Amino acid sequence: MGDSSASSASYIHMVQHLIEKCLIFHMTKEQCMEALSKHADIQPVITSTVWNELEKENKEFFEVYYTQTRTRDDDQMSETETTEMIQKMITKSSKHSDT
Repeated sequence: MGDSSASSASYIHMVQHLIEKCLIFHMTKEQCMEALSKHADIQPVITSTVWNELEKENKEFFEVYYTQTRTRDDDQMSETETTEMIQKMITKSSKHSDT
């Protein structure tokens, strides 16, 4: 196994980066888990774990975030918009990680 801790750390960092993008678009945790599973092949349990860690570290942010997300239900992105956005994010992040 050897170098797996370094690669898993960068993998988790990538998942965190994608979750942060989901937050920008006011996606719920469930939407984010589903989107990353579908488009980035990231298991929902991993997304959920990383999300929970972010939530622990940024309590105040998430309190505000959940309040805003609840009030923005009518403003949610369509499935198509979400798909396109996630695919763009993944293309960008995979190009970025090659450098």
